[in-house]
Amino acid sequence: MRNALGQQAPEYTRLRERREEPLHPFNLLLLLPNYTPVCYRVAVQFFWRNFALLALLASSALAQLPSAAVARQVAKVRAETVESNRFVPFHADWNSLAAYRTPAWFQDAKFGIFLHWGVYSVPAFGNEWYSRNMYVPGNAAFKHQIDTYGPQTKFGYKDFIPMFTATKFSAADWVDLFAKAGARYVVPVAEHCDGFAMYDSEFTDWDAARMGPHRDILGELATATKARGLHFGASSHRAEHWWWYGLGRTFDSDVNDPKYAGIYGPAAKMSLPGAVDDTKEPDPNHFEQWLPPDQGFLDDWLARATEIVDKYHPEFVYFDWWVGQPAFVPGLQQFAAYFYNHTKDPVLTYKIEAMPANTATLDIERGKLDTLRLLPWQTDTSISIHSWGYVEHDEYRTALSLVQQLVDTVSKNGNLLLNIGPKSDGTIPEEAKTVLVQIGEWLRANGEAIYDTRPFSVFGEGPTKAGKNPTAKNSDIQTYTAEDIRFTIPKTQSPEAPATLYATTLGWPADGTLRIKVLGTGLGYLPRAVCSVTLLGSDAKLAFAQKPEGLFITLPAKPMNDLPAVFRIGTCP
Repeated sequence: MRNALGQQAPEYTRLRERREEPLHPFNLLLLLPNYTPVCYRVAVQFFWRNFALLALLASSALAQLPSAAVARQVAKVRAETVESNRFVPFHADWNSLAAYRTPAWFQDAKFGIFLHWGVYSVPAFGNEWYSRNMYVPGNAAFKHQIDTYGPQTKFGYKDFIPMFTATKFSAADWVDLFAKAGARYVVPVAEHCDGFAMYDSEFTDWDAARMGPHRDILGELATATKARGLHFGASSHRAEHWWWYGLGRTFDSDVNDPKYAGIYGPAAKMSLPGAVDDTKEPDPNHFEQWLPPDQGFLDDWLARATEIVDKYHPEFVYFDWWVGQPAFVPGLQQFAAYFYNHTKDPVLTYKIEAMPANTATLDIERGKLDTLRLLPWQTDTSISIHSWGYVEHDEYRTALSLVQQLVDTVSKNGNLLLNIGPKSDGTIPEEAKTVLVQIGEWLRANGEAIYDTRPFSVFGEGPTKAGKNPTAKNSDIQTYTAEDIRFTIPKTQSPEAPATLYATTLGWPADGTLRIKVLGTGLGYLPRAVCSVTLLGSDAKLAFAQKPEGLFITLPAKPMNDLPAVFRIGTCP
């Protein structure tokens, strides 16, 4: 479309084509110069005389486009998931969703890669909450922002977007590395709490396809992941956006500028009215202390979440913790039913008590369980210690600590989703690459004890226990001993009478003998006697003896490396 001055109006045309909206009646006036029966001079005069009115009407129509698209998407989801629709297996209530079962692919995969990558990788300071913290007076990021870029009225978070260029990003190269690391599924962040979508969205112009890198990052990763034969997932942290920029309204900043409501809004308060100090986050485990989102935001959240399902067809969807806010329950039920109805073998994760345990898959952020869980679950942690996204001067976990965590998690019927934070140019930090390659080497030698396995009747033994609150964040890094042993069995075998048992020791016994107490004769964990013991990756012949006090294995003089050693134990026919 051209305007009355003969200039292209690409933004309006793009919005109208992308959202397939009918043209607003008043905007037909802008088409007058394109019709030969109309005098061009008259059209120009009419335009300038009515410029203010036309501008107001046009801006109003444009503002309504996203909300109209949201309304259509939400109506579609609700119509499909309502209980009266008998053409779909799942409906938007917990009883219906209780028919869900975790698919075998997820139970077999065990190890996935999480990706926190977005505009927050440009300042690369503090952690991935920089977009929020730079508007929190007294926060280190607030001071850093002013000292480095200037006051928030002159340089806000939005101004980092043109600097987010991703010039070295290659989805195929990333996925090749993840496959080399032994990952079986890949989960990029589709939208973090900052409100910048990493995909081509129908509901916002603040996305990577239209700004920053001008690429559909999520789409490229989906294509590369599926082409490599891995399972593709996506995460949404949109729920937290309700209050994310709220403190930016408490002082002079660009959050208050209505021109940028698309990225910063709604910027609501966190606490309920009358809170003594609204600058402090309420207890994250007590949602009744938080200001609930309004219906408009909840509809926008549901539209964006289901849009990801429609466009990118993930098998796995991860939501951050704030979907546990009670206001999200109807939308969460609708999303789950919609996702399950549209996806073969779907996996949806939740945190804390956001969903009933039998309706989705529990995820524990940077935490663990202290015992075996009968239902499949997942822990997500990061290869970097201080931030999920890339920041300068971060510290990185070792391959040893992460392999130990993987082994411990799998023995308890869980999966490990390991996060990587790429740099803003699209490169993965060398420290992360090194650890990923080391994990992959260990899995190539010992993967039969991880992939396609199921828990033994007991997860393991040893003195190291999880902390008093093992599900608390940052409780997942532990130091293990040579007495800490974890078990798995092939998925085709019974935990009551397996023909093969994998025993992984999380440390190497200094005296050269590994004792597995629960495999002692007469204890009943193995109803048949042990007939063979093999150290994976080694040709060494191992002597062993099964006694009432345990199974005793004589080890080689030296370990093959400093990573956990896996023993394949076979029982007699």
